[in-house]
Formats: sequence, structure tokens, C-alpha cells
Amino acid sequence: MADPVAHPTTSADLRRSATRPTREQYFMLLAVATRERANCLRRHVGAVLVADQRIIATGYNGTPTGFPNCDEGGCHRCSHPESYAEGRGYDICICVHAEQNAVLQAAKLGYSVQGAACYSTLRPCFGCLKELYQSGVSAVRYLNEWTPSDPVEAAAYDSLLGELAGRGVVVAPLELPAELLDLR
Repeated sequence: MADPVAHPTTSADLRRSATRPTREQYFMLLAVATRERANCLRRHVGAVLVADQRIIATGYNGTPTGFPNCDEGGCHRCSHPESYAEGRGYDICICVHAEQNAVLQAAKLGYSVQGAACYSTLRPCFGCLKELYQSGVSAVRYLNEWTPSDPVEAAAYDSLLGELAGRGVVVAPLELPAELLDLR
């Protein structure tokens, strides 16, 4: 007799990757999923903080809690992109970056990020790298490259990366094989 609580199997249930993701790939895949909550009109970014191989917080970019979202006019930079050159205007952008949101969530929940790793779908900006370092994060792995568009700012960013490396903070890309991103 058939199991009365058995459910039909769908093709999505049968999906298997040819390879099992490593722990780092797994955490990055969770950052990819997290970015789907972003409501920015420009780029969606997700971040996951991991301590002792455990997820302690997630974050995505968007306006502060209770503020109108970008698509509702909450961020001037998103609402008026013609007013800002590519990579400019971050100082007046109201959005909280994914990495910032992850650190703030950990703080709200009472988790220390000392020695934690951050997995982000985008290489963090200058401000986020400073904040991750100051909060005690010891490694940053990212999926997509980001560099300031202004040459002077890019040089300062490179100096910051060098300073972090000299202090033992890893900031490095992490590639995801295409088969891990195939969600069929």
C-alpha cells in the first residue's frame, strides 16, 4: 500500500549539482540568495557573516528599516541616477550596505563578529572594508569585483587593501562554478 503522506516528487526536488559545494561556496550561495531581498534600483548585494563555520548574520543593501524603499523614492541616488556619475554619490546614498546590515544584525542579536568571515556578492566598498575590519572580521570573500571609478579613490582603496593584507585580513575573490548556480 502506498504511503498516505507521500508527496509527489517534482523535478526541482531531484535537482542535484554534479559537485557538492565547499563550505565557502555554500556560504557564498547563501549570500547570493540573501541579495534577492534587496530593493535597490541599482545593484543588489548580499552578505553573510560566519563564525566557527556557523552563520551568525545576513544582510542585503537597502534603505533603513521603516524608510521608503529605493523604488518608492527613498534614496535620492537611486531615484535620480542621471545626477550621479558611475560610482559617485555614495556619501548621500541613504541605503545601508549589505555588509553593514550583516554587522548591525549580529550586534542586535548579540553575536560577536571577532574573527568572523564575511561572504559578499560584491567586493566591499572602502567604508564597508573599514567597518568590517574595525568590528573584528578577519576574512572577506567576494563574488564580483568592485573598484572605485575615480583614480585617486582607487589608489586609496588599493592602499587600504594592502594595509588590511599586512594585518592578516584576507580580502579575496571566491568563484562559484556555474553548475552551482543552475537552479533548474
